[in-house]
Amino acid sequence: MRAIVIHAARDLRIEDRADPGDPGPGQVRIAMAAGGVCGSDLHYFNHGGIGDTIRLREPMILGHEVSGHVESMGEGVDLAVGDLVAVSPSRPCGACAYCLRGQPNHCLKMRFYGSAMPFPHIQGAFRQTLIAEAAQCAPAGDLSPGEAAMAEPLAVCLHAVRQAGGLVGRSVLVTGCGPIGLLTILAARRAGADRIVATDLAAFPLEMARAAGADEVLNMAEDRDALAPFAEGKGTMDVAFECSGAGPALAGAIAVLRPGGTLVQLGLGGDMNVPMQVLTAKELSLRGSFRFHEEFHTGVSLMRKGLIDVAPLITHTLPLDDALAAFEVAGDRSQAMKAQIAFA
Repeated sequence: MRAIVIHAARDLRIEDRADPGDPGPGQVRIAMAAGGVCGSDLHYFNHGGIGDTIRLREPMILGHEVSGHVESMGEGVDLAVGDLVAVSPSRPCGACAYCLRGQPNHCLKMRFYGSAMPFPHIQGAFRQTLIAEAAQCAPAGDLSPGEAAMAEPLAVCLHAVRQAGGLVGRSVLVTGCGPIGLLTILAARRAGADRIVATDLAAFPLEMARAAGADEVLNMAEDRDALAPFAEGKGTMDVAFECSGAGPALAGAIAVLRPGGTLVQLGLGGDMNVPMQVLTAKELSLRGSFRFHEEFHTGVSLMRKGLIDVAPLITHTLPLDDALAAFEVAGDRSQAMKAQIAFA
């Protein structure tokens, strides 16, 4: 089978890898159909790692936003050959202290597809054939392969919305309008948010944010003081989702939150300076949001019911042979939101 392998920054190759064989009990053999290029994939592609601590130390198959069709099953699997499934990359051990506390996204032995955090690295899912546990597979019904492959980033945003607490009637700020920002807008609105303001530094993501349902969009590159009216009277926003991983966005979000407001940090871009005195004086709650687990199946369910529509976010789909071009276009914020690779 062929797989998309990163060797170092800007060194992406399509390589032949051994066929994974037959599924065991509780497992599924999947012919991959679609895979989305994530921001973390782009970090490996452009920089050879994420921040200063997560670095490539060996070749690694990339990819964790995937869907595919069932080819065969092991004993005890309630699926059918040909079924389209969204495949969760989250594979906690189920036995460590955090798994037993109900925090599987913090598993000490997590095997998350396409991650260089541990060594040896956890190989990813950008391959033609994958053996997965049945528990990872969410039946996708009539969704397209591309829509099913959006279950992973949607799950990230559903987890973040859960971290924020109740959103019914709340005013919400979303900073950074890449795929995670837009999916956060969709998830927050579904959770009852009343007013949603979105910020970014580029026109195309902001156009997409407005189409996704943001009430107001602000281009911070054109007007760095665009958020100032929202900071009046100690702040007017109830909740902020910081999706960019950029220090100025974090500071701007803290400035516009009302006393007692909540900031949820999703964006991962390295360490940032936090204006702690403002956070303290306004009695703000700062919550991190990292990955997901049970939200994956919830996301697929919401998409299947038509309650969240991710199709408009998929702007490009390229064949496996053009994987390098898919990575290049995925990083072009002037035209791409979610670029995907078609494996079949």
